[in-house]
Amino acid sequence: MKAKINKTLVIIGLVMLSTGAFAQVPPPPPGGGHGSTGNQEGGGAPIGSGIGILLTLGAAYGGKKVYKVWQDKNELES
Repeated sequence: MKAKINKTLVIIGLVMLSTGAFAQVPPPPPGGGHGSTGNQEGGGAPIGSGIGILLTLGAAYGGKKVYKVWQDKNELES
């Protein structure tokens, strides 16, 4: 009986908390001037340097993993 009352109170509490999500006001409209002739797709941000950084970090991480495996293999042989 006590567990049923606890479950009911939890459900009522969750319903009361979730109603606040529907009471939010909508966001304001976007400001003017976000493109010379309207919205521009892609934003024009360069991605070349970001890809280079990610490739470098990935190669360094992979090299570290390979070195650790090689080091563990040498310890087992010794």
